[in-house]
Amino acid sequence: MQTRTMVLVSGVALAAILLAAGGCQATRAGYETAPYRVIRSEGAFQLRDYPALQWVETPMGTEGKDSDGSFGRLFRFITGGNEARQKIAMTTPVYMAPVAGSSNATARVMAFVMPRDMRPEAVPVPSDASVRRREVPGGRFAVFRFRGGRSSDREAEALGRLDAWARSEGLTVADPAPIYGYFDPPWTPSILRRNEVMLRVADPSAR
Repeated sequence: MQTRTMVLVSGVALAAILLAAGGCQATRAGYETAPYRVIRSEGAFQLRDYPALQWVETPMGTEGKDSDGSFGRLFRFITGGNEARQKIAMTTPVYMAPVAGSSNATARVMAFVMPRDMRPEAVPVPSDASVRRREVPGGRFAVFRFRGGRSSDREAEALGRLDAWARSEGLTVADPAPIYGYFDPPWTPSILRRNEVMLRVADPSAR
């Protein structure tokens, strides 16, 4: 009972610190979400069109673990850790994606999306050299929504289901490297969390 109480108090304390910092809200409803247009929906699966997204990214630890402080580096960037000392609103989801151009399949970056009204040239230069700006090209994506805490097993299962659905729908996977999106603060109960996995697919209308 004592241990459980300590964990609860610690969770409340963490929430209070993040909320006081002004960059985190109590629920995902308090955040702007990366924009997209739904083309088709089938239960937990969707086909979406995304515009080009401006995001800032930083390398994650081995096999995608963020124990090396990747979230903290990005959080410092949006709370003024940039050359303009500009504060930027937090958005959802927090993305985890393969390192662009890397042959290491396990190497990942964590990324925050910039608010939709921020033009590319307005994204400030990060003060931390391990944080960089990048534009992710727009396009069509197959998406699967799932719940639960983040784990490699759960991600692999979600990716398998998305890949199977995409192929059953006759979609051509243009890039097999998945992008994972996590929408909720860490104190959100696992069963209530919104997570997504995305695969870029070919858009026939773009040919």
